[in-house]
Amino acid sequence: MLSPRFDRQWRTPTAARGYLLVWIFLTLGLLGISADVLAHAVAQGDKGYIQEITGVNLIAFMYLGAKHMVTGYDHLLFLLGVIFFLYRMQHIAIYVSLFALGHSATMLLGVYFNVGINSYLIDAIIGLSVVYKALDNLGAYQRWFGFQPNTKAATLIFGFFHGFGLSTKIIEYDISPDGLLPNLLAFNVGVEIGQLIALAMILIVMSFWRKTDGFFRHAYTANVAMMSAGFLLIGYQLTGYFIA
Repeated sequence: MLSPRFDRQWRTPTAARGYLLVWIFLTLGLLGISADVLAHAVAQGDKGYIQEITGVNLIAFMYLGAKHMVTGYDHLLFLLGVIFFLYRMQHIAIYVSLFALGHSATMLLGVYFNVGINSYLIDAIIGLSVVYKALDNLGAYQRWFGFQPNTKAATLIFGFFHGFGLSTKIIEYDISPDGLLPNLLAFNVGVEIGQLIALAMILIVMSFWRKTDGFFRHAYTANVAMMSAGFLLIGYQLTGYFIA
């Protein structure tokens, strides 16, 4: 539920100025970022290595799974949004488990049955998940529509889409069918390890930030920045889809 203190920040002129400054900052910053950085694709070295090996390679796939999650800024932005206002560990565990269940299911099924989705479109949907969660944290749905979406169901559903994003990247590896299932399971274990590492780092930072007097004031700006990043990711991916 949205904090009353945070709700007041949404209404203030200071917040409006912060919103504008965030948009300007992100726009100028992203103009200087290369397309390769925004793409979050498979590293060429990793892709070449996986294409050359055959059989069961559990450690290699665990490493790739962990690396993909830790460096996956779009996944991490969504995860940050999910836990932003969660204070109790049991609540965090429930939401993170729903997200893990969703992305694990579609990642494994997508790769095993070779069900691919255009990488630009699925990454645009992942960008949409970031926008959704930032707006949810800002209380936008209650304010605009008088309705609060089921946050647990939304986390699970967007987990499905994030899993398809992962499966799309794995299919790009063009991995050998020899040892496919154990390698996929190892990749998934690596993703979960990477997610736990990233989550631990985020929670450490958040625990210190929440103790500061300016947390709710800066929380507004942070969620606006998150929403803006999501919109920019959507725009970038859709542009790539139409010009590719």
